[in-house]
Amino acid sequence: MGIQVRFISDLHFQHKNMSTHRGFQDEFEWDEYLIKQWNSVVKSPKDLTYILGDITMEKSQGYFQLDRLMGRKIVVLGNHDMKQHVQELLKYVESVAGMIDYKGFALTHCPIHPIELERYRGNIHGHIHENVYEDKRYINVCAEMIDCKPKTIDELIIMNNL
Repeated sequence: MGIQVRFISDLHFQHKNMSTHRGFQDEFEWDEYLIKQWNSVVKSPKDLTYILGDITMEKSQGYFQLDRLMGRKIVVLGNHDMKQHVQELLKYVESVAGMIDYKGFALTHCPIHPIELERYRGNIHGHIHENVYEDKRYINVCAEMIDCKPKTIDELIIMNNL
């Protein structure tokens, strides 16, 4: 099998409030669960995962956890990824971007405007920690929405009946 490409967002490493909101005792339990789930599907160091924002909660101290995640990583910056931390983040990932076109899908952190969606097959995004769109072209990959297992494009298409 060739290189697998996957998608996930909103890791929020080392964020206590988000961890307890997600039903975990604390940020340490959350981080360990996320790492275990990620590594259960990303098996090869050559596999690529797009992380669609919010690695942490406006802090760079949690970036070291990225080294515990299997595979290569590209980040689309989110609203809690601080520009002053990008140099530190680049020590753990291949690159960062504001938006990426991947095989006709817009990869963003926040969902794009419906008018812009007309230009794409769909919008793979994070930011919204629940499914709120009836339009199946909006594909939410927040960690808690996909059980912390980065998904391939084929899995996302099946999940959203595209």
